[in-house]
Amino acid sequence: MTLETMQPNPAWDAASYEDAVDILEAHSDEVVYRVWGGDWCKDCRKLLPDLGAALEAAGVPNERIEEIAVDQDKQGPGVDEYGIEYIPTVVVETDDGEELTRFVEEETLPPAIWLADQLESALE
Repeated sequence: MTLETMQPNPAWDAASYEDAVDILEAHSDEVVYRVWGGDWCKDCRKLLPDLGAALEAAGVPNERIEEIAVDQDKQGPGVDEYGIEYIPTVVVETDDGEELTRFVEEETLPPAIWLADQLESALE
């Protein structure tokens, strides 16, 4: 199932986030994004469209983005396995399943910027 909230925000300006887009693009074929969210969730509606736009601007292939919808009780595929408590949560992993970083809703930066900063530290 896909998340409507991951549809890229058409007003998002990639040029304003060039550094983040460059980092996400540099690793676009190296990592997998697992995104837990709900279209009913106000935090997901606020944060995920910009993340979708950033991943699109970075050329991240669709097969490297797994959108996982949870219900209003925050139950869904992988919730227990990954210890998902809050949404949106984005787990970024290597192809062999090693978790590199995790964005959880309460971070102070937008997901694309936060994830790019974390990936830069983890992979460079």
